[in-house]
Amino acid sequence: MIANKTKLQPEVLEAVVIRFVGDSGDGMQLTGTQFSDTSAMFGNDIATFPNYPSEIRAPQGSLYGVSGFQVHIGSVEVSTPGDSVDLLVAMNPAALKTNLYALKPGHTLIVDTDSFSKKNLDKAEYTTNPLEDGSLDNYRVIEVDMTSLTKTALKDVEGLDNKAISRSKNMFSLGMVYWMYNRSLEHTIDFFNKKFKSKPSLIESNTKVLNAGYYFAETLELIPNSYTISPAKMESGTYRIIMGNTATAWGFLAAAEKSGLELFLGSYPITPATDILHELAKHKHFGVKAFQAEDEIAGVTSAIGAAFAGDLAITTTSGPGLALKGEAIGLAIMTELPLVIVNVQRGGPSTGLPTKTEQSDLLQAMYGRNGESPVIVIAASTPANCFNFAYEAARLALEHMTPVILLTDGYIANGSAPWKIKTVSEMPNIKNNKITEVKENWHPYDRDEKTLARNWAVPGTPGLEHRIGGLEKDAVTGNISYEPMNHETMTAIREEKIDRVKYNIPDLETEFASQGDLLVIGWGGTYGSLHSAVKQINEEGYKNIGYAHFNYINPMPKNTAAILSRFKKIVVCELNSGQFASILKIKHSQFEFLQFNKIQGLPFANNDLIQKFKELV
Repeated sequence: MIANKTKLQPEVLEAVVIRFVGDSGDGMQLTGTQFSDTSAMFGNDIATFPNYPSEIRAPQGSLYGVSGFQVHIGSVEVSTPGDSVDLLVAMNPAALKTNLYALKPGHTLIVDTDSFSKKNLDKAEYTTNPLEDGSLDNYRVIEVDMTSLTKTALKDVEGLDNKAISRSKNMFSLGMVYWMYNRSLEHTIDFFNKKFKSKPSLIESNTKVLNAGYYFAETLELIPNSYTISPAKMESGTYRIIMGNTATAWGFLAAAEKSGLELFLGSYPITPATDILHELAKHKHFGVKAFQAEDEIAGVTSAIGAAFAGDLAITTTSGPGLALKGEAIGLAIMTELPLVIVNVQRGGPSTGLPTKTEQSDLLQAMYGRNGESPVIVIAASTPANCFNFAYEAARLALEHMTPVILLTDGYIANGSAPWKIKTVSEMPNIKNNKITEVKENWHPYDRDEKTLARNWAVPGTPGLEHRIGGLEKDAVTGNISYEPMNHETMTAIREEKIDRVKYNIPDLETEFASQGDLLVIGWGGTYGSLHSAVKQINEEGYKNIGYAHFNYINPMPKNTAAILSRFKKIVVCELNSGQFASILKIKHSQFEFLQFNKIQGLPFANNDLIQKFKELV
């Protein structure tokens, strides 16, 4: 298999999809992240999809313990991590069995042959060895004794046991892929030097194995030459690769800076939202107060206390935690305090699919509280614009004095994409209703005539003492009131206040067609898949198909009905059983809404979407 060869000029590709898969202890997330970061540094547009088990460490070699990382890089626009895979790197039989379906026929498969033992084949429920039985004849298979070659590369490194040596084989596979796609090793070696600066043996071992994989690939006859993907043409500016949860945290940091408020996060760890807490806890130097509470209820109520005290108050969670926070969110609605609740959605119900994605919490966000309790509901749609919508959630909460639920999901929260770095001066202003001086005839429920937002008096300000709590308030004084007509008035005011937000958000826009035969509707994290599918079908000649994406759910943009009226058919695509379609049917009952739904813990596949759209037109 090994021979000397002259390196040919790299073949230029427009885009490529690569998937690294192995045991949850094989370092596939790190491997994929390093390849993604290196490609982003090179200037490629990218989209990633980490996919890992919910168990902390599933049994080694088991089918349900497979961890994977998929990355799509291109010199053209990349909106999704891709459907089919051009290169599959499988570190064991279980990884091969659960992921081979995604590899395009005729494309490349790299396997670690050392892991294809009888024991591991049995764990993966293979009756024969796929490397020997002809089942892989439709693929270009590169068999590598990866574990053995890693041990050989590290035979002279001191201070490493067999376990540490074997765990380095992910860097061997990364080195091979770096050679195949003409990537530099420099960024990853810099990463080793920073991450392991106190452990020189780990810097040496990982660097040696990375180089060994790189030069091994160079000698393989099965890889005649490397490939290259040119930098993408992107809007000028400074970019960095960013994950959705990190972008969310930074959006709140920017909002606190712009509004002149201190940022408070009261949160309880829960997959897949915990990284927002981790990120904000790093930034005490920006005045962030990050509180890891003992439970979900303490997390949200501490945030309500911070809002009462005049902070920009945030709480983060996922679906099960949002259920626990419901009563306290009602308290924030009644007291009319600014509060942002981030729900990073995952598969449910109950514990469900904690590491998989779903859009199943929309109705919970809209209606999951007792009484008439409307809140603003918005949704981010890409890893990068999690920054924008975290900032927007804070702006709306502060300007309208009400809770805002920001929906993201596991797909975009853990996925990454290039993000153009913004300055605070580029961001919209944030006004709020905070008052610091006593006004004549002041009352705590005096309202802005335009927005109906009540004023925000911080405790301890002389002359602004007032009562607050969960019991119904008098419409002016804020004192407790059980008077029937007052309750009806206050209920109507709280609802009207949310409805008036539609005058403070952008109008709905369509892509590809402004009128025609079919309008595709999506919301939240399905943007990349739906945008990509509608773009592709338009390029195939279906010019009368438009796409409208909703980031603002409650209230919807004020021109929604006008947009809907311009198309003969409307299909709503969601990763649930039709929750947004149900809301649209309530709000805009004059239109018929078709549905396309998927509830598998995975994002939409382009081919499935395109087939559905063609059927409808």
